[in-house]
Amino acid sequence: MNDNKVYFVGSGPGDAKLITVKGKELLENADTVIYAGSLVNPEILDYSNGEMVDSYGMTLDEITSKIVDDVKSDKIVVRLHSGDPSLYGSILEQMDELKKHDIDVEIIPGVSSVFASASSLKTQMTLNGVSDSLIITRPAGKTLDEDKINELSKHHETMAIFLGTQKIDQIMEKVDYPSDTPVAVIYHASWDDEKVIKGTVSDISQKVKDAGIKRSAMIIIGGVVDPIEFRRSYLYGVPQEPL
Repeated sequence: MNDNKVYFVGSGPGDAKLITVKGKELLENADTVIYAGSLVNPEILDYSNGEMVDSYGMTLDEITSKIVDDVKSDKIVVRLHSGDPSLYGSILEQMDELKKHDIDVEIIPGVSSVFASASSLKTQMTLNGVSDSLIITRPAGKTLDEDKINELSKHHETMAIFLGTQKIDQIMEKVDYPSDTPVAVIYHASWDDEKVIKGTVSDISQKVKDAGIKRSAMIIIGGVVDPIEFRRSYLYGVPQEPL
């Protein structure tokens, strides 16, 4: 099963049952699991009896060295990412290093926290007559010099902002939505300690501060947060021809 390969697995948004069947099976058979620190629910790690390595604080070289050593020792290695590896997962830089050692990567998708947030809100990110698009972005920070939050918000579509809780004041000042646009902040979507804070562009920052939420939360902006008027989907609007 090794085949000189490491498996990059999306652990899902938090709920241990929201990992894919394939991801769970790989954990059950893994000799080594290198996981993304506190971003991964510890309950998910219980699926594996392999060696557990917390990658928090490890450099790229250290992570690469551990993967290479174990794969070359014919071990089954899982690199466990939070959510889905393709969203802010920093996987390509890992893959580039592994290529130097002729190690292949298989990626197993995961449920993103952005979709777990929609479930918690009991809504959908695209809604006929409200928003036809979903914009996924993040604020500037240590690894991003300048963001495009203001420009992107001018479309007035649903916006999901990762990694922005600590900068929610600046974000709400940047966005081009009307001040009464609904906003939700979902802390630990799908975890047991999930919290959902609702407000508007004008007041969500204070509500989030009052709730003591400083990290690990998704910001959703747009009418889908609190849909009042929307058009029925074509799917349910007229009789459909057989597929």
